[in-house]
Amino acid sequence: MESFEERRRSMECPEGRAVMFEEVSAASFRIREGINRTPCDRSHMSALTGMEIFFKKEYQQFTGSFKERGARNTIKLLNAEQRLKGVIAASAGNHALSLAYHGRDLKVPVTVIMPLTAPLMKVSLCRQYDANVIQHGRDFGEAKDYAMAMGEEKGLLYVNGYDDVSILAGQGTMGLEIIEQVPDLDAIVIPVGGGGLLAGTALAIKTLKPNVTVISVESDKCPSWAAALEQGRPVPTRVEPTLADGLAVPTVGYNAFKTAKDLVDRHVVISEDLIALAILRLVEMEKAVVEGAGATALAACLGGDLRELKGKKVVIPLCGGNIDTTVLGRCLERGLAADGRLIKFVVRVDDRPNGVAELTRIIGGLGVSIKDIFHERAWVRSDIFNVDIKCVCETRDYGHAMALRDDLEKAYPRGVRWISDLREVIEE
Repeated sequence: MESFEERRRSMECPEGRAVMFEEVSAASFRIREGINRTPCDRSHMSALTGMEIFFKKEYQQFTGSFKERGARNTIKLLNAEQRLKGVIAASAGNHALSLAYHGRDLKVPVTVIMPLTAPLMKVSLCRQYDANVIQHGRDFGEAKDYAMAMGEEKGLLYVNGYDDVSILAGQGTMGLEIIEQVPDLDAIVIPVGGGGLLAGTALAIKTLKPNVTVISVESDKCPSWAAALEQGRPVPTRVEPTLADGLAVPTVGYNAFKTAKDLVDRHVVISEDLIALAILRLVEMEKAVVEGAGATALAACLGGDLRELKGKKVVIPLCGGNIDTTVLGRCLERGLAADGRLIKFVVRVDDRPNGVAELTRIIGGLGVSIKDIFHERAWVRSDIFNVDIKCVCETRDYGHAMALRDDLEKAYPRGVRWISDLREVIEE
């Protein structure tokens, strides 16, 4: 049995260990009976982007993400002693769900350490899959330290969700399926957090189709892969709150980086607004509910950073669908704002009869819907007979929003103020 120090060194060795294609191929055979072969369908967004897009729908796995591939492969590789004692992992979401589900299916005890900030829905689901769930730590780092210490104390094998070689090999099986489903693809755009999915998939695709372009994408709130590429090795990176919480890994995996660094042709860092817009587009056009991390690759295509892919056949993995209902609502509203369909502004009007009526007449005359309206008198520093009217309005699209802007600024030449950067968004 692999010692804990050996396992710790394999995950934190600066040189790392590259996964071999043979390991991915073997994993594909090993997990074939326990993993869904998800569809890879042509997207309704192909006309919108100018690319022939195919979505690999990994959110249709039983627990809602690609993480099942690596989890099942890892559990299937355990020796008799390890199967009896069980495994332990730290995770706030998809890795914990995948290990718990496949551990129950393969009759291997699973302990997951989840930070106190983990979504209650995911904590509850892990318990439903018979995992021993312990909530500890303010963040993933504290949960991981606790899990590694507990594993060493109780003889449980720690499973890293994005850097164990068996995890990487399992994730790479998605790439094998993609080659079979879209054999003439020109490019694949892959989200990257810790690097497990990128490493395994890039290895599989580049081995079988060396001319396929591999592009990695991450949020600007946690650009750990960009930092690793710049430094030539994984380095700690500051993590900020992000819609793509599944990608918020401060240091990419050493084995993942060793495997993928020479296989990725281009890397893109994108904004949070584009991720929100991608989630909105998927709901509206694909009827698919996908989490922020799963929508990140599409966000890069929507943002105009990948114009070289116009006219090309492009595969995008939608790699997870486990998004909290409350977070989904916020993402949709932010997506509407990024799309110019939800706008916020302040207009200073005459605080006499018909002052506000005239404003609403202009808005209503264009067919714009008022979602919220608020009067502000106390903090107006000009004429005592003026009032600031704060409005949130819903429009059809950018053109509709610009028409409203033009009419308002014609009627109130010095009295319109657009909140935050929404005016810049509308003018793009």
